[in-house]
Amino acid sequence: MVTLMNTDPPAADSAPGPAPSSAGDPGPGPSRHCDTGGWLARYSDRIQVVCPRCGGRAVVVPRPGVRTHKYFSELLFQPRRLACGGCGAVAEWAAGMRGNALIGVSLGGTEDPFFGRPLWLQVRCAGRMLWAYNEEQVEELARYAGAQLRERGAGSSNASMISRLPAWMKRGENRPEVLAGLAALRELAGRSAPADRSDAAYEHGVRPHPHGSLYFRGGAYEVE
Repeated sequence: MVTLMNTDPPAADSAPGPAPSSAGDPGPGPSRHCDTGGWLARYSDRIQVVCPRCGGRAVVVPRPGVRTHKYFSELLFQPRRLACGGCGAVAEWAAGMRGNALIGVSLGGTEDPFFGRPLWLQVRCAGRMLWAYNEEQVEELARYAGAQLRERGAGSSNASMISRLPAWMKRGENRPEVLAGLAALRELAGRSAPADRSDAAYEHGVRPHPHGSLYFRGGAYEVE
């Protein structure tokens, strides 16, 4: 069943963070991190998943021809395409309708919210599952985990990705394991063969709780 999520304010949550760190081990990270209020939705434009056909890396992206989003929350409703560069598998997803409103997905968990495929970027960490949608999210998590001082900026709220991280990721005693797990995710992001699949990248049934709103745009998305 498709679940729902509230829409976000205009692109105030799109404020850029610090530049990504260089390739390799994340290291100790910056001495300070400021949560600018970015939502998890901002990382949902490109989701790396396990291909349903070959088990290699596929990507879930907005369907070609769909107009560029104005709000990050639009990414929860836009038509999607799953594509595998290894075996050529392709699948399509479109939001359901309730009246003239689109029904969006709800983000979070170890499976992608559109096709229900296991995320490619997930590893076991500190007795839990550490996951990310793409390299950009890995870098932001590494900046947070490596910071000695963690602050909340003026644009931050309880809806931000950082504020909703699980408590185990925020504990200082777990910092070395979390940084090591993020380094493993970064390495996985550069691999795509079925043999490179993480032993954690399988269905775990970890899905977000449904909570709802609709997107009233007067009908289905049109491909330009």
